[in-house]
Amino acid sequence: MGLLDEFASKAQGMFGGTEGKSPELLNGLMDMLSSNQSGGLSGLVQTFKDKGLGDIVSSWVGTGENLPLNADQVNDALGSETIQGLAEKAGVSSPEMSSLLARHLPGLVDKLTPDGVIPEGGLLTQGLEFIKGKLT
Repeated sequence: MGLLDEFASKAQGMFGGTEGKSPELLNGLMDMLSSNQSGGLSGLVQTFKDKGLGDIVSSWVGTGENLPLNADQVNDALGSETIQGLAEKAGVSSPEMSSLLARHLPGLVDKLTPDGVIPEGGLLTQGLEFIKGKLT
């Protein structure tokens, strides 16, 4: 599981500047990415595509450079209810959560799709659970 260890380390490093809240932030994101209700990573990608952000989200999944995202685009794509729920879990404000997602979601999706392919649900869930265990 060396690759997952490496990803866990990189993922935690991505959230290192969030005043000690990195495990909560990352756990909230991982819950969203592995949730059957939201469609997991595939559902997240489809949500961004449905909101007119297909070029942006496709760049994260693909093997090229990741296109940036801003907080307003995060709010439009995910909705205020989802943002608020993640913010409450992480102990941050909704605007801060939107900014954090805009900053880190492209890299996180990119790391979860290293070959430009969205992993199957079971494999992704197992990997995310392993990483969550490493971060808590």
